[in-house]
Amino acid sequence: MNEMMSRPSARTLVLNPTDNVAVALVNLDVGATTPEGVTLGKRVPKGHKFTTQPVANGAPIRKFGQIIGFASKDLPAGEWVHEHNCNMGPELGAFERNYDYSAAVPVTDYVPEAQRATFEGYRRANGKVGTRNYLGILTSVNCSATVAKFMAEAINRSGILEDYPEIDGVIPFVHGTGCGMAGKGEGFDILKRTQWGYASNPNLGGALLVGLGCEVFQIGRMKELYGIEDNDTFQTMTIQERGGTKKMIEWGVERIKEMLPIAARARRETVPASELILALQCGGSDGYSGITANPALGIAVDILVRQGGTGILSETSEVYGAEHLLTRRAVTREVGEKLIERIHWWEDYCARNGGEMNNNPSPGNKAGGLTTILEKSLGAAAKGGNTALTAVYEYAEPVTAKGLVFMDTPGFDPVSATGQVAGGANILAFTTGRGSAYGCKPVPSIKLATNSDLYARMTDDMDINCGDIVEGTMSLEEKGQEIFDLMLRIASGEKTKSELLGYGDNEFVPWQVGAVM
Repeated sequence: MNEMMSRPSARTLVLNPTDNVAVALVNLDVGATTPEGVTLGKRVPKGHKFTTQPVANGAPIRKFGQIIGFASKDLPAGEWVHEHNCNMGPELGAFERNYDYSAAVPVTDYVPEAQRATFEGYRRANGKVGTRNYLGILTSVNCSATVAKFMAEAINRSGILEDYPEIDGVIPFVHGTGCGMAGKGEGFDILKRTQWGYASNPNLGGALLVGLGCEVFQIGRMKELYGIEDNDTFQTMTIQERGGTKKMIEWGVERIKEMLPIAARARRETVPASELILALQCGGSDGYSGITANPALGIAVDILVRQGGTGILSETSEVYGAEHLLTRRAVTREVGEKLIERIHWWEDYCARNGGEMNNNPSPGNKAGGLTTILEKSLGAAAKGGNTALTAVYEYAEPVTAKGLVFMDTPGFDPVSATGQVAGGANILAFTTGRGSAYGCKPVPSIKLATNSDLYARMTDDMDINCGDIVEGTMSLEEKGQEIFDLMLRIASGEKTKSELLGYGDNEFVPWQVGAVM
């Protein structure tokens, strides 16, 4: 959808010849005449939109060559377009979306294996490749969260990790569920997939799973369902079985000390870029997200897919209204229909809980220039690039397909990324326009700023500035290559800004659906 984007002037940008709005790249004052030949009737903040021609009441407003909403009154040319005069119409179904399943499946031009890019990763015994080498302490229930934290603190205070430079750290993955829930159904299955997905993520060299003992989510049941037995790098125990808090902490500390020399045997080796499974996230989006960082990341995903790798597009509530652009790229009708099944699930989910899909964008998104979920979704979907959609997964399902895949997750970043990591992601790229503070242990999170002001203001948090795209000093293609090159370096051990700041201990947030009882 960004193929027809014009090169920007110093002040405004029209993204597609069929659009009836332009984007302000600077603050535009009342009475200013724009390069599109219109005089502004109101001040237009940078990142926001204004009409380039009159738009009648009820007529569609187009950006990216797609409908982003409908005029709620007659709009003259040069009118600031936002919540006060643009809405979703009576409902999202006010216009017909043609899913056109598999009508335009792109053909991927794969790089020959002998010419593919490489990185330095940890090859695990099961063939998976990690980009980091952590030990994790997982909790079956919130009741065991404190002992997990105490175990990690005891190890970190002891200084023993200094003897194991190949170990990136010990992480307590604590959460607020595991009991007061149904013992079967969606919620239980999600937690089960998430727990084992983290325990088996290639960025962990070993894991403990600790519980209380009487919770709904029984460790023994999970082990039985997956055919798991305790071994040198995976150990389980409950507080009640062990004899209380102090004995449990002592047990955990000893188990970690036993795992450290085993996990520290891992050494980085040269592996092909096809081993990368990239989680795609955007948070704190703004009017630049769909213009700079998201499409540039999409180009990096296209490069990765041509290398034989995998990109995971997610955040179902933030592709809502743009799903028709994905279904026509689905490799089979079945793949496209599975995506629409998840869309319908979300419509029902919101209805059951008294919500609505257009509750997103957030206040910060709107302040940055995003008006409707349609506009946000069209920009967010650009992270997925332009290759075929090869598979659709439910939350935290193991990702086995190569190429661009979709995982059903909420738009809330920690919950969404938790599902992707549980699915096997070993690296993450996160675009932001307002300035998200986020990390994702055990997976390195690369932060992409959509605009130069944000990059300058939060330079300690941002890894790449994509604002130079609208400034005309770098093309989308050049920025996409820059992102891909950084991905290889980060996967090989270079630290991201969020890692240097120490983020990632509190971002494990499994999706909790269903009743809390």
